[in-house]
Amino acid sequence: MQIYVVQHGDTLWEIANRFGVDITQVQSANQLPNIGNLVIGQALVIPTPARQYTVQQGDQIWEIAARFGTTAQAILEANQITNPTAIRVGQTLTIPIRYHTVKAGETLYEIAQKYGVNLQRLIEINHLTSTTNLYVNQVLRIPTRQRPIKEVNAYTTQFNNDAVQEVRNLGRYFTYLSPFRYSFRADGSLSQLNESSVLEAAHSTSVAPLLILANFTENGFNSDLAASLLRNESIQDTLINNVLTVMRQKGYRGVNFDFEYVYPEDRDRYTAFLRKVVNRLHAEGYLVSTALAPKTSGTQSGLLYEAHDYGAHGAIVDFIILMTYEWGWAGGRPWAIAPINEVKKVLDYAVTVIPANKIMMGAPLYGRDWKIPWQQGTIARTVSPQEAVALAAKYGATIQYNQTYQSPFFRYTDENGQQHEVWFEDARSMQAKFNLLIQYGLRGISYWVLGNPFPQNWLVQEDLIQTRKR
Repeated sequence: MQIYVVQHGDTLWEIANRFGVDITQVQSANQLPNIGNLVIGQALVIPTPARQYTVQQGDQIWEIAARFGTTAQAILEANQITNPTAIRVGQTLTIPIRYHTVKAGETLYEIAQKYGVNLQRLIEINHLTSTTNLYVNQVLRIPTRQRPIKEVNAYTTQFNNDAVQEVRNLGRYFTYLSPFRYSFRADGSLSQLNESSVLEAAHSTSVAPLLILANFTENGFNSDLAASLLRNESIQDTLINNVLTVMRQKGYRGVNFDFEYVYPEDRDRYTAFLRKVVNRLHAEGYLVSTALAPKTSGTQSGLLYEAHDYGAHGAIVDFIILMTYEWGWAGGRPWAIAPINEVKKVLDYAVTVIPANKIMMGAPLYGRDWKIPWQQGTIARTVSPQEAVALAAKYGATIQYNQTYQSPFFRYTDENGQQHEVWFEDARSMQAKFNLLIQYGLRGISYWVLGNPFPQNWLVQEDLIQTRKR
C-alpha cells in the first residue's frame, strides 16, 4: 500500500497508470463516488499490485486465487476469513503470493516495488547479490512482510441494521467490539441495552465483545453516581453480580469501566473497587479494562483527570484504553481531533507508569466542521472522513496538511456566505498513529466510533498491523 496526495491537474486514470494499478482498484479502495472529482490535497490509498486486491461485483474467492496463482484457502487464512462466501464488494484482500516469474527487462528493484517488499530482503531470501543478472522465467521467492500483531477495539453507539452490517463487514479488523453503553443506578442495578444484534454480528466474525459500564445518567457522566457506588461496598457487590449476569447471558468476553469525572477524593476507592472486580471476574475467565482520560503527568489537575491513577490501573487491570482524542472537541475552537504531538505527550507519560503491552491508544474515526470566526458557545458538526472530502469537493476547497498535528484540514465558504474550518482524519494521519503505536510497542488501538465511513483506515491498518483474534 502507498499513499498519494492529489496534485493540481491529476486525474485518477493518470494516478492509477503511474502506480501500475487498475483504476477500478484505486476507486474501490477509496470508495470514490466520482472518479472525475478529485480534490487537491486529498490523500488516496494505492493498493500494492499483486499483493492487494479490492473485490469487484461478481468476484468469487476461487477466481481471485486463480488470477493471482495462489489458493482460496491461502487467501482466506491471510485475511482471517472463515466463510468463503462472505467477501463483499469493495473489500480489500491481502494476496499471499510467494513466488514471481521474471519477465524480460525486469529488475530486482522493480520487483521489490511491485510487491511492496524490502529490496535487500528480496536479495537475501533468494541468495542473490545486488549485481546479479536476472533471466527470463527465473522464479523468485517473495518475502513475507512481517507485521506486528496488535489488538484492536471499536466502540459502537448504534445497533440498527446498518450497524450490524458494518460490524459484519469490518469484523475481521477487530479484536473487540464495545457497544456503548450500560450504566448503573444508585442501588447497583443496570440500565437496559438493546445490543443483541451487534453482539451476534461480532460473534460471527470472531470478535470478542466488551461490556462498557459508565457512570452515565440522562445528563451525562455523573460524579455523584460514581461516588454512591465507590463509597458503598454492598452496592459494589450488587453491581458486580448484575454485570456478571449480563455477561454470561449475552456472551461478553470482558468489561471496560468508563468512569469519568470521578471526584478526586474517590481515587483510592476506585482503585480498590477495581481490585475487587478483577478478583471476581478473573476467577471466571473474564477480562477487565478501564478507559482513562489523556494525562501528561501524575499530578495533572482537573475533575476529568485526578481520580484516574494510571499506575494503579496499569497494575490491576488487563489493559487500559487511553482516550487520546477530543482535543478538537465540539464545543471548543477548531483543532485537530487527535493531534499527534499531543498524543505523544500522553504516551510519553503513560509508558513510564503503565506497561506498554497494556496500553490501547485511542484514535478517532471522525472529523468536525466548525463555523468561523469561532465564537464561544457554538457547537461544531461531526463529519465522517468521507463526508469531509465530499465537502471539500463541493465547495472547491484545497485540503491542507498540518505537519505538527499530522492532520488534514481545509476551509470553505457555504451558500450563505458562512465560513467553515474542517479538521478530519485521512490515510496519512492514521498511518502516523499506527506508526506511533508500533514505535511505543503498545498493545493496540481503540477506535471511537463506528458509524463514520472511512474505508482508507482499514487498508492502512491491514498494511501495518495484524489483528489478534481471541
